[in-house]
This record gives sequence, structure tokens and C-alpha cells, in this order.
Amino acid sequence: MTPSPLSRTANTGVVRPAASEGFALGLGLTNECNLACSFCYRDPSRVDRLNLEQVRSVMESLPVRSVNLGTGENGMHPQFREILAYLTTQPVKLTITSNGHSAAVLADDELRAFHDVEFSLDYSTERAQDDQRGAGNWALIHKQAARCVRLGVPVTFISVMMKSNYLGLANVARVAKRYEAPLRVNVYQSVRSDIYALTYEEYWRGFQTLFEQTDVIAIGEPLVRAMAGLPARTGGCAVSTVRVTPRASTQPCVYWPGAGDPLSLLLSLGPRVVETSSYEEARSVPDACGSCRHLEACYGGCAGRRRIQNALLQPDFYCPIVRGETQKLEIRMAPARELPKSESACTTIVIARESDG
Repeated sequence: MTPSPLSRTANTGVVRPAASEGFALGLGLTNECNLACSFCYRDPSRVDRLNLEQVRSVMESLPVRSVNLGTGENGMHPQFREILAYLTTQPVKLTITSNGHSAAVLADDELRAFHDVEFSLDYSTERAQDDQRGAGNWALIHKQAARCVRLGVPVTFISVMMKSNYLGLANVARVAKRYEAPLRVNVYQSVRSDIYALTYEEYWRGFQTLFEQTDVIAIGEPLVRAMAGLPARTGGCAVSTVRVTPRASTQPCVYWPGAGDPLSLLLSLGPRVVETSSYEEARSVPDACGSCRHLEACYGGCAGRRRIQNALLQPDFYCPIVRGETQKLEIRMAPARELPKSESACTTIVIARESDG
């Protein structure tokens, strides 16, 4: 069974198209990490892990087109290799998000199992990266990225756009271009603290600056997509994505607050898990957005951000329309490339221009 081709938002007549090939599954095998980044959304106060049988049960309960291993540093899970061996037997595109450690602990043949390896890089200099994430992280990332390229494994770099780096991400894209890799950008979400949160002005200036110096592969960040003049997207959070956390719970969005619904609910409902209340909330559209001409591209902005800010029924904080403004984003599209996560989250994917490589 595949997801329904149409997913109606909770409080409007708007119908959001779902991907027909199956779900993009986010698996957090563990919330353990060898680093302690202050802007990370994971809960560092406890250790939680999924086991192999739980992973197997999830895979047997859903039609899955891609699996991303994220949340913590999955290579610290004692069953990491065993779970990876199982996942490689499944007909899915397998990706992982890592600070370099999880790639480093794998043998070459194990690393080749991934369709894409994402490395977390938020700054374009060794000093800034290591100051934020820990001594030696820059070198580890570059060593493992070069190894992936040598093995023929595609590489993506991922950055969090936040107060400390929002004007410097084009430079990070240039670093990624050394490996012919794109840069995937997620906007910082105030899951644990708002210290790194962007102001309204910083949010828009950050994307304007980024697009002035890079070409766009995909835009899933709803407001940015709308202001760039792109059409409604297929899939996205709570439509054709399912998240399973290390606590053995399911959430519609990796940033969704709270403990989530028990894994047993997903296992009993299968694809119908997207009909549960939390997934419906994540598809909800504020009443104030109902007549907006950008509705089908935006759907009220990022529901996860609205939920974190206890403003689910209000337009996204970064929406210019409700402020009586507009934000015209000029973009230049890059040649399309296969990226398993391009339609699975509120994310933006760019690549440094050839002249800047």
C-alpha cells in the first residue's frame, strides 16, 4: 500500500499531493553523540535507542522509498552494523546524516551501501567549525568526504542556518563544491533554545545572500518556496514522511515537540499513521492563510516551527504577507540531480556556481 495521492489539510479545502512511491522514513537509531553542539535539537539528558527488531517492524509496516539515519550519531549504536546490514537488503535509497564519526567507523563496503552521505558543516573555516562542534571535527569531515568521493559514494553537506552563520552559507557551499557536493540548508528551530534563532530580517537576508551566490536544486522551506515563485511541491512533512525517534515513538516532523505517539500506533496503522492527530496538525493551515495566493506553495509556512512557538493556528513567524510585505527571491535553478531528501523536509538544497567552484 502506498500513501494516498492526495492529502487534505486539516482545516481548509486545499489538497496537498503526496509522493506515490512510498514514504521517506527518518530513523533515529540513537540520540547519543560524540559531540555536544549547543544548537542541536536532540535531547542530551538521556540515552535512547531503537533495536533491530523495532527497525524491522517499521520497515514491514510501511511502504518505504528512502531511509535516512539521523537524530544522533548513529555509529555509536551498538547494533549499528547489524541494522545497516538489514537495511541494505531492503529496496530503499539509504542515506545518513553524520558529523563524520559514523562514516569513519564503517568499512569501505559498508559505506558503499549509502546512496548519499551527509556531513554536518556550518562554517567555511576550520576554526569556526571546530569552535562550534569540537576540535578535529573539520578535519574528520574532510577526510571522510574525500573517502566517500574516492569510493564513488555521493556526498551532501548540511548546514543549520542560524544567527551565527546566516550570511556565510554561500562560502560553505563553496567548500562543499570541492567534492562536487550540494549544500542542504535547514533553518534553525528553537527546540531547546532560541539563542540561535533568526530574526525576521535575518531569515530573509540569509536566503537572499545564499541565492545570490548559488544555484538552487530544490526548495522545501515553504515560505522560501513561495517567495521564489515555485509551484506547489509534492510530498513533504506529514504527507509522505514518517519519523521514528530513538524513544520508539513516531512524529510528523523531526522538530515536532513532545514525546510523539508510541511506535505501536505506527505498527498497527501502517500507512494510515498519517491520519492521526499529530500528522493532521502538521498539515494544518491557519485560517488567516486560507485566501492567500501563495497558499498551495506555502501551506501556512513550517508547521513544526509554528508548533514549537505555540502558534500552530497562526501564520509562520517569517511570513511577509501577514506583515503587509513581500519578499521577492531571485533564484537560478541548477541541473536536477537525484537527492533522496529533496522532498522529505522543510529544507533548501543549493550548489555553488561553476564560476565560484
